[in-house]
Amino acid sequence: MNTLFPIYVKMDQVRTLLVGAGPVGLEKLQAIFRNSPQAHVYIVAERVDEEVRAFLADKPTASLSQRSFEVEDLENIGLVVLATNNERLNAQIRQLTIARNILLNVADKPTLCDFYLGSVVQKGNLKIGISTNGKSPTMAKRLKEILQAIVPEEIDEALVLMQQMRDQLKGDLQEKIKVLNAHTQELVDKNRS
Repeated sequence: MNTLFPIYVKMDQVRTLLVGAGPVGLEKLQAIFRNSPQAHVYIVAERVDEEVRAFLADKPTASLSQRSFEVEDLENIGLVVLATNNERLNAQIRQLTIARNILLNVADKPTLCDFYLGSVVQKGNLKIGISTNGKSPTMAKRLKEILQAIVPEEIDEALVLMQQMRDQLKGDLQEKIKVLNAHTQELVDKNRS
């Protein structure tokens, strides 16, 4: 059973530390910035791949320090992502994040993670997160491909219209919910036919 609680983090308001700047670090950076282009990410790594430097070239909210991790790197950090294969360093940082109540993700080490970076389907303002509870990122990737293909491009237009309708509705919250639920049910019923 998947007991994970799905949340969407405002990465432009939460400073993230990424330790590691190789191929896995690049993958994590791409995922972060694809989903949150204004994310604040601080990268620390002894070795930095040229692909990472090139990726960061047009990311003003990202900064890079080419050196070893230091405990002070955790100051003012809300999330940590580890993209290293140094098990001792990963374990050390895990203990530090626990002591500081900082959430941690360790690439390919689900037992060390407080959260996972799932597959994401995005069509305009619609974002669907997919989690396999760390069991199979490959399956999540396949499901993402299926959902990406079947969710219509027009969904964003519908979302904008729903926002406009919600903004124009009068009455209390319960009444607004009732009207919006009825309208969205009509949309679902039309698409089933």
